[in-house]
Amino acid sequence: MAQTPSNMLPLNTPAPHFELMDTASDRLLALPSLKGKKGTLIMFICNHCPFVLHVNPKLVELAHSYQPKGIAFVAISSNDVEHYPQDAPERMKTTAKTLGYPFPYLYDASQEVAKAYEAACTPDFFLFDGQLKLVYRGQLDDSRPGNDKPLSGRDLVDAMDALLEGRPISGNQKPSVGCNIKWKPHW
Repeated sequence: MAQTPSNMLPLNTPAPHFELMDTASDRLLALPSLKGKKGTLIMFICNHCPFVLHVNPKLVELAHSYQPKGIAFVAISSNDVEHYPQDAPERMKTTAKTLGYPFPYLYDASQEVAKAYEAACTPDFFLFDGQLKLVYRGQLDDSRPGNDKPLSGRDLVDAMDALLEGRPISGNQKPSVGCNIKWKPHW
């Protein structure tokens, strides 16, 4: 499996606006209505990537822990579903239900949202503060499929805890690594 690192959007970048279909609820949702009181975590994921499959249990666990504290979780899939039908919206809905995602799972059909966030891989994480300014982007932790490192969520947890406690978030942020976003061909 090819490993693609995230692009590391500059810190303090305002969260690009979006309005996308939530595959779990079949409702159109916009960033302002999804924003958390203390912070918002935007995650670019998909159904089939082994890196996402590896972290899914930790994402669900962290959402259950941090959403009550005021950090909203939002998942977005931007993959080309014509060439990767396993990532189609109806399959996204099934995945969200099967895994018990406690967060919306949005479909970025145009791929414009992924481009606006400079998302490069799945999973790719972007943590914004209460004013939707980027405070963390990078990996969940050092665990990868097959590397035998425990799945802890340490890097992201440290950033979310610092945000909630009003402490500075370390600028030493490691890129996420995963499958590349499956871009539509440009003919």
